[in-house]
Amino acid sequence: MSEEQPTPQAHELAEELTTVEALAERVVQLERESAEWRDQYMRTLADMKNLRRRTDTERAELIRSAGAGLLLKLLPVVDDLERAVQSVTDDVANTPWYGGFRLIPQKLANLLETEGVTAIATVGEDFDPNRHEAVIYEPAEGQDGKVTGELQRGYLLREKVLRPSMVKVGQG
Repeated sequence: MSEEQPTPQAHELAEELTTVEALAERVVQLERESAEWRDQYMRTLADMKNLRRRTDTERAELIRSAGAGLLLKLLPVVDDLERAVQSVTDDVANTPWYGGFRLIPQKLANLLETEGVTAIATVGEDFDPNRHEAVIYEPAEGQDGKVTGELQRGYLLREKVLRPSMVKVGQG
């Protein structure tokens, strides 16, 4: 018996099959790597979008809080001007100087309003610990849990408490 020798064509065909199999494996490997890179790219892109959105939100909040800090510092000036206007005597109220002075609190109130600052409703309202700070509890028939007096006006900045109202609360 004689052993069959592979023909040169069979040998070439076997080498080509090995090369094709190797290339097919390489294609599968590259497709897998490509999918991994694509997935990583998509995740990074999503992270970038989230970071940009978060940064924009934080920047807007920082600007709002910086404005809130300045507005909060202005409120004692508003309080002082209101007290000054309330304590004016009749002889001063009739002077031209007072007429001009009276415009200052009005302009300041308009400025605060354009910035979104509004006064918190107090007298006659139910006591709300989120908006009111109870300083005094006083007996008041039929006024249990109601605000009976305002000691210092409180303010909201776009529905957020800038400074709570200092109030008297009725009991009884």
